[in-house]
Amino acid sequence: MSQAKVDRYKAEKANRKKTMKKEKVMRTFYTILGSLICLVIVGWIGYSAYGYFRAEDTKTASPTEVNVDALTDYLSGLQTADSTQ
Repeated sequence: MSQAKVDRYKAEKANRKKTMKKEKVMRTFYTILGSLICLVIVGWIGYSAYGYFRAEDTKTASPTEVNVDALTDYLSGLQTADSTQ
């Protein structure tokens, strides 16, 4: 090996603990950051779904009017026809 390579290796070896500790801290930071981002996304989806389904529960049903006069007339005509026989 050349002297430059030997010097670089010695400098790297001298700072190896410091470099490994820095890498470990950065890896932990990115893990925590990724977990927080995932938690925020899941929370946002849950809150949106809760708001959507909560809004559907609060809707009031409007009364529907049905005209059954024709049915009533038909049924009264059937009863009259049966009673005449």
